[in-house]
Amino acid sequence: MAHLTLRQRVARRSRRLLAPVLRPFPGRRLRPALRPENVGRLAAACKGGVRGPAFSLLLQRIDQSRVLPSHRVKVFVAGQAAFEAMIADIDGATGEVLLESYILRDDATGRRFQEALARAARRGVRVKVAADSIGSVSTREGFWQELRTQGVDARLLRRLFAHPFSPAFRNHRKILVVDRRVGFTGGMNIGEEYGSFRGAEGDTWRDTHVRIEGPAAWEMALVFNEGWTAAGGDPLDIPPLELDDRCDDARIVVLDSQPRRGMPEKAAVFAALLAAAQSSVLVSNAYFAPRRLAIDLLIAAAARGVEVRLLLPGKTDVPLVRHAGHGHFQRLLAAGVHIHEYQAAILHAKTLVVDGYAAVVGSTNLDFRSFHFNAECNLVILDDPTGTQLEAVFRDDLTRAKEITPAVWARRSLVHRVGDRLARLLSPVL
Repeated sequence: MAHLTLRQRVARRSRRLLAPVLRPFPGRRLRPALRPENVGRLAAACKGGVRGPAFSLLLQRIDQSRVLPSHRVKVFVAGQAAFEAMIADIDGATGEVLLESYILRDDATGRRFQEALARAARRGVRVKVAADSIGSVSTREGFWQELRTQGVDARLLRRLFAHPFSPAFRNHRKILVVDRRVGFTGGMNIGEEYGSFRGAEGDTWRDTHVRIEGPAAWEMALVFNEGWTAAGGDPLDIPPLELDDRCDDARIVVLDSQPRRGMPEKAAVFAALLAAAQSSVLVSNAYFAPRRLAIDLLIAAAARGVEVRLLLPGKTDVPLVRHAGHGHFQRLLAAGVHIHEYQAAILHAKTLVVDGYAAVVGSTNLDFRSFHFNAECNLVILDDPTGTQLEAVFRDDLTRAKEITPAVWARRSLVHRVGDRLARLLSPVL
C-alpha cells in the first residue's frame, strides 16, 4: 500500500464487505443491559438523543446489524401511488424480483401485479413470489398456478396445518426487492382495500409504505431468503455487499424478526427509541394491544416532557383488538399521553417518528402477535428529510382524527368499560 495516496488509503479503509448473514443470529440472548426493560438507561444517556452517534452504535449493539448508509427514501401514504411505483420498478427489473406479502389478493390490484410479474419473467428476469397461507387464504389456487405457468416461482409460506401450531404463526412481512438495489416495505398488503385504483374517498385504508434505494435492499433480499427457504425454495445466491461507510444520505437499520430470531431485539430497539426521545414521539398503529412495558415507556417519555401522541383506528376490521387497546387509555391519558382515533378510513399504518429524525416504517403492530408470533420486517430510518416528512404526514392525519380527552373517556358507558377490560385480558391471544 506504500504507493497509494493518503486519500486512497482512507477510501480503502472505509469500504467493508458485509457477509450475507441475517442478524441477529437465531437463539441469541441479549445481554441484560440491552434487554427491552433495561436498555432505556443506555438510550437516555446517548448524547444528542437519536441524532447522536452513540445512539447509532447502540442500535448496532442491540440488533447486531449495521446502520447502513447512503439511501434515497420515498414515502407513500396512498396505496395507488405505492402500487404504481412498485409495478414500475418490476417493469424496470433486469435480473431479479422478490415479492413477499402477507396478503396477495386475486382482485384487480392483485391481477395487475400478476401481469407485471409475468412480464418480468417473460423478459428472463428471475421472479420469486411468496405469500402467507393464512393471510392469502381467500386467493384461489388458480392465481398461483397462473403465475407458475408464466415462469414465476410462487410459493405459500407457513402452510396451514403443516404442524399442530402452524395457525398461530404468520409471515406478516410486506417486501418487494428489485435487483437488490431497490426495496419497498411498510404496512400495505396487495389488495384493493389497501389502495384501490377506483380512488373513491373513504374507499381505501390509510396506510404508509416506503421505497428505498441503497444497501438495505440487499439486506431485505436476505430477509426474503429466510422465508423462501423455509417454504422449500432454493436458497438465493447472495454475494457479500461492498459498503462504503463514507456515504451520506439516509441511514437505515433493517429490523426484521421471526419466532426464535430477533423478537427481543425488535422490542429493545423500540424501547431505545422511546427512551432517547427528547421532543416528540408520534405513533401510528393499526392494532394497538401492547404489553405493559410499552405502556410504561410511553408514560415515561411523557413524564420527561416529551410530546407523546398515539394515532389509532376509529374504524377497524378487528374490533376486539381496538377494545383491548382501549383498556390502556385511562392510564395513558392520566399520564399526559395524547390519543387520537382516525375517522376518515380504516387506519392500517405502522409508523413511529421520534424527534422528527428517527422513523420506523414496516409491518409491526403494537400487539402480542407482532412481537411473539409473526415474521415481520421494518426499517429504522435515520434521516432529517424523511423524519420531517413522516411527522408532517402524522400531523396532517390528526386533522381527520378525533382526540380522546380524559373528560370524554370518563363518560363512556359501563358496557364499553367492561368490554375494554375483557378485551385487554385477551390481548395475548388476539
